[in-house]
Amino acid sequence: MPHLAKYASVFLLSMVKFFGGPLAGVSLGLGFFQILALTVAGMMTTVVVVSGVGRMWALHQRQRREDKGKPLFSKRSRRIVGIYRRFGMPGIAFLTPVLFSPIGGTVIATQLHVPRWRILVHMLWSALFWGSVMTTLTVRFSHLPFFHH
Repeated sequence: MPHLAKYASVFLLSMVKFFGGPLAGVSLGLGFFQILALTVAGMMTTVVVVSGVGRMWALHQRQRREDKGKPLFSKRSRRIVGIYRRFGMPGIAFLTPVLFSPIGGTVIATQLHVPRWRILVHMLWSALFWGSVMTTLTVRFSHLPFFHH
């Protein structure tokens, strides 16, 4: 597989499912820093794009729920608001790669009206932290049969 296709695979996968980036990177034979950089870049690209259009989308979603007669808050959204009240944007950012996905975490933050610059800063440290952890673990355990076809 050409290098560009390998890089694109890790980058694009990280945009949607953060943990997929390190797994794909190791299985494609990329190095630690290549995997880390592509994984962080993929997540942050999603964060930049979604946070840019997030306000409009959040208003659209709220209007759709109201039009359908659904309650504004679901059991899941109440739980998320509880996390936000207790831990703030750092808590949402910390959980984004492992629980919400880059898209989901950014949508949550925009719906909670977190300023865009705060979303970007917190998602960046989270992506660097979890990217380092996940890349380290996948490289360390890459000898397992899961990574070989």
